[in-house]
Amino acid sequence: MSRSILFDTETTGLDPLTGDRVIEIAALELLRDLPTGQHFHVLIDPGRDIPEEATRVHGLTRADLTGKPQFAEIADEMLAFFGDDPLVAHNAAFDFGFLNAELARIGRPSLHGSRMVDTLAMAKARFPGLPNSLDALCRRFSIDLSERTTHNALLDCRLLAAVYVELTGGRQRGLSLAAEDGPRMPVIAYAVAVTRIPRPIVPSPEEIAAHAAFIQRLKEPLWAG
Repeated sequence: MSRSILFDTETTGLDPLTGDRVIEIAALELLRDLPTGQHFHVLIDPGRDIPEEATRVHGLTRADLTGKPQFAEIADEMLAFFGDDPLVAHNAAFDFGFLNAELARIGRPSLHGSRMVDTLAMAKARFPGLPNSLDALCRRFSIDLSERTTHNALLDCRLLAAVYVELTGGRQRGLSLAAEDGPRMPVIAYAVAVTRIPRPIVPSPEEIAAHAAFIQRLKEPLWAG
């Protein structure tokens, strides 16, 4: 089994070192790079204000998060869902930076950089010089963006999962008739008796004459009678 976790965060701003905090985390489980349907999603009270410019991006206000759990309360559940598997994100250094800042605040070990899989880097390698934002990749791969009016972490994860399938060739792997790690369906061969009725083809006199005339034009024909 090849398990990985695709995840996304929403934040109060762009820099955890200046006090910006995580306010939403969403994650999807992938097996062999394909979504299984298992997911983790939580809204977090950051304990601080949310600037208007950030709200314009993700649509979340301070009032939306009042009474939600703080990061320390959801950390164990998040880390359990992440496991020890690779972590996939778009512009992954941004999300790793924020989660590691939150983990440091509560005295927990950081997520190791060796686990990072960055779909932005993958897209830049495949489409050098082209726009490679999540929106741009969705349009390039004809993935429906109609629900994406703001940056919702769970929706972004689902869109990114579809993009990731395209970037990794997972769609073709997903069409495999037999799962690599699961039980294989038995293949049963059936013998079917079929009675064939001979249907001889009899040329007409005109066809025989036309064939004879054609043969006369050939030099030393092998099938001349």
